[in-house]
Amino acid sequence: MEKKLDIDDLDLKILGFLMEDANMPYTEIGKKINVSGGTIHVRMKKLEDMGVVRGSQLVVDYVKLGWDISAFLGIYLDKSSLYEEVAEQLSEIPEVVNINYTTGIYSIFAKIVCRDTQHLREVLHDKIQKVQGIQRTETFISLEESLNRSVPFTK
Repeated sequence: MEKKLDIDDLDLKILGFLMEDANMPYTEIGKKINVSGGTIHVRMKKLEDMGVVRGSQLVVDYVKLGWDISAFLGIYLDKSSLYEEVAEQLSEIPEVVNINYTTGIYSIFAKIVCRDTQHLREVLHDKIQKVQGIQRTETFISLEESLNRSVPFTK
């Protein structure tokens, strides 16, 4: 059984500000919630040590860099017990940006990003289909991403 994490309202407020703007300085967050920047730093270190915060990332608009195709793959496995092995192989493919173990008709639902349809075909044919344990895939091309956000946390 997983131990209950010691997270209070202050931690949730800090997370809320940083999920909205990860570049917000700790001193600015501190001013907004009436604590020191040092307190924010200590709290963030605690949240990282507990595994609540697992780093940070840069969000890139792939389209502006010429990567125009986002697609989702429904992946059927030869056996569901192959998930970890297949996920490890998929994670070696740079165009694969998200992997989920799922219920339903697919064992895995993954997201890939490609430059164009030719690149998508190459990734599917030359990389994805060669992964051991994949029986077959279904591809869904995204026409537009309208929303990508974090969940707002409250206690």
